[in-house]
Amino acid sequence: MNNNTNKNKNGKNGNGKKCNSNLVNLAYTPRQCLTSGQKAADVVTKIVGSWKFIVIQSILLVFWIALNLIAWVNHWDPYPFILLNLALSFQAAFTAPVILMSQNRTAERDRKKAEIDLATDRKAERGVQELKIQLEKLDKEKISKILNILNNTK
Repeated sequence: MNNNTNKNKNGKNGNGKKCNSNLVNLAYTPRQCLTSGQKAADVVTKIVGSWKFIVIQSILLVFWIALNLIAWVNHWDPYPFILLNLALSFQAAFTAPVILMSQNRTAERDRKKAEIDLATDRKAERGVQELKIQLEKLDKEKISKILNILNNTK
């Protein structure tokens, strides 16, 4: 997602904070320039993508299943655990798009970094080519001076 799409005509984001789209490092977006939705997507992605979340969710799932299998009287979600499936589907339906939003912004940032790297590489290549031409000139001048010295000594 382009950072400019979240700004109004004054260059402000949805939070009313001034965000400069002509930053020296286009690959970095200051935290205050992110909308609240983008910040929330980053937080959800960070939480859901952690081992802590996976372990806690796994413990809760095992606990849920165990309680429903061994409950003597009140099975609130008997096998095949339809309520559990509904809850997990609900979780997946909401977290997947949020994670994708965060990943899309990360991909855009990576694309900008790649563009900057490519421009830097091309500039460095031009510099190397210029140095190569200058060195070849110096080599030719040195060879001609050496040949002149050799011809004058004979």
